[in-house]
Amino acid sequence: MSDQTQDFASSLNDWQNERLKPVPEKIADLKNLREEDGKRTFVALAVLRSCQIKLTKTGNEFLLLEFGDNTGSFSTMCFDGSPVFDEFRDAIAGSAYEVHGITDFYQGRFSPKIDSARLIEGEELDAIVEYLAPVSPHNPDEMQTELFAFIERIEDEALRETVLYAINDVGDVFFKSTAAVKMHHAYVFGLLEHSLKTARMASALLPLYPFIDADLAIAGCILHDIGKVIEYSQGLAPDRTKIGVLQGHVVLGYRIVRKAGLKVGLNKELLMRLEHIILSHQGEPEWGAAVRAATPEAIFVSTIDNFDAKMGALDASLRSAGDAEFVDVGALKTKVLTEKPIH
Repeated sequence: MSDQTQDFASSLNDWQNERLKPVPEKIADLKNLREEDGKRTFVALAVLRSCQIKLTKTGNEFLLLEFGDNTGSFSTMCFDGSPVFDEFRDAIAGSAYEVHGITDFYQGRFSPKIDSARLIEGEELDAIVEYLAPVSPHNPDEMQTELFAFIERIEDEALRETVLYAINDVGDVFFKSTAAVKMHHAYVFGLLEHSLKTARMASALLPLYPFIDADLAIAGCILHDIGKVIEYSQGLAPDRTKIGVLQGHVVLGYRIVRKAGLKVGLNKELLMRLEHIILSHQGEPEWGAAVRAATPEAIFVSTIDNFDAKMGALDASLRSAGDAEFVDVGALKTKVLTEKPIH
C-alpha cells in the first residue's frame, strides 16, 4: 500500500466507521495490480467523469464509463443486463459513487467489472470531495503569493494594473480552475500552476533574450490562458462549457484582457501587443490559435506555453505511473520510460 493510500485510509476512518464499510482503495493502487495476480473484489470512491452510449456490432447498447479520483482514472464497459446498466445509463457526469467491483483487464489495461454502485451526495460528499478531484501537487496559497510577486515586478503601471484588473474581474476561479480536461495540468489549481510556471520560465530566460520586452512577456504568461475560467466548467468532472465550445479560451481570454486594458487605459500599442499574445499563444491555427505569433513577445510566450504544457502532461503521467516501466502520455502521443537513469 502506498503512502498516499495510507493517508487516504487514515483520513477516512470516521467515514468508514460510521458506515461499517471496508476502506476504499485509490485508483492509482488498483491500476498497479497485475493481470497475472488474478481477480479480486474492491471498493473505490470515484467520480463518474464520462458516460458514452455505444453500440455493439449486433446493435445492442453498452456504456463506456470513465471513473476517476485524485490519483488517476480507469475506463470500463457496462453491457445491457448488468446490474448497474440502468443506474449509469442516465447518470450525470460529475456525480460521485461508492463503486463495488471485481478487478479485470481488457487488452492489458485495467478495466474492472462494476457489480454495484451507490450515489454519494450532500454532507457525505462534502466529507470526501478532496479525495475525488485531482489537485495540483503544489501549495495553492504559495503559488498565488508567488504569482502576485511576478505581477508586482511589471514596471509599466498601466500594464500591471491591466493584469490585476483581468484577474480580479474573473475572480477566485482563476486560482482554482483546471487548465484542461485531460491534456495538461488537468486538475484543481492547474491553471494557477501552469500560469505561474510559464512566468517562472519567462523570468529565467529573459536575460538570454534582451530584445524581448520583459513586462509584456510576464503579463502575457500570466494572462495567456485566462479564458479557460470560462471555457471549462468547474467541479469534480470539468468539461467544456457551451460558450467554451462555441468560442474557445483564446477568444474568451482576448475579450477579458481587452476589457481590462480599456478599463485601465492601457495605451493602444501595448494593448494590441498583449491581445496578440493571447490570440496567438496556441502556436498554430490547427491547435486553436487565432493567428500565428508575429511579435518577439508572442513567439516567446507561445514557446514557453507549449513547453510547460508538455512537461506538465509528462509530470502528471509519471506521478500516476506507479511501478510501471512505461507510461502513456496522451499529450505527447507516446509511451515514456519511467525509470531514472543510473549513474
